[in-house]
Amino acid sequence: MPPEREDGAPTNSAFLLRHAGRARIGLAGGTSLVDRSIRRAQRPISSHAQGSAWSHAFLIGERRCDGHWWLLESDLDIAHKRVRLGAQENRIDKYFDEREWPNLAVLDFGLDDAVATRVLAAALELLASATRYSLREVFGTLLSLARPTLRERENLLARENALYCSAFVQHCYASAGVELVYGVSGKNTTPHDIARTGLPHRAHHLLRLAGAAR
Repeated sequence: MPPEREDGAPTNSAFLLRHAGRARIGLAGGTSLVDRSIRRAQRPISSHAQGSAWSHAFLIGERRCDGHWWLLESDLDIAHKRVRLGAQENRIDKYFDEREWPNLAVLDFGLDDAVATRVLAAALELLASATRYSLREVFGTLLSLARPTLRERENLLARENALYCSAFVQHCYASAGVELVYGVSGKNTTPHDIARTGLPHRAHHLLRLAGAAR
């Protein structure tokens, strides 16, 4: 197990590896301009003046034969000579950088093996079909946050074969018969909605930035 920091708080790696489990949900709050904007945009549904602690949601997959835990998510991944916009797999160490990802959470809903398998199978289906990350749908969700009566309606800017991060997670759970968020359309679901789900679960938090965890 990776060591804890000198101040006694767990490192991101220690926290994630301690709480990783099949089909558990991960939440992250980042420091990039995009992540800060997403956190602030969720102020209408957060009790904190600075917005939500969370800017991203992902599924924890399985520990593979390489010894690493892998994640399934829909994300904007822009790196040197590589751009991935949509459903993708990444190692859990993507979120080990404490400066980039100061806030983390893992939500454990106690899923049995059969339900966890259905959740992950739904995520793999989205990966195989090259589901895109939709900035257009993100803007549609922002509209629904500004006008709460729109939240339970279909995203006004919905696209086919497209899901952003928290909508990806909501879709995969719903495909397994588990409703994480009631009263909010799947493609209007935010990371903060998932963080404050009323579905019974155990939540593990590692918070270093201001913002409501629930």
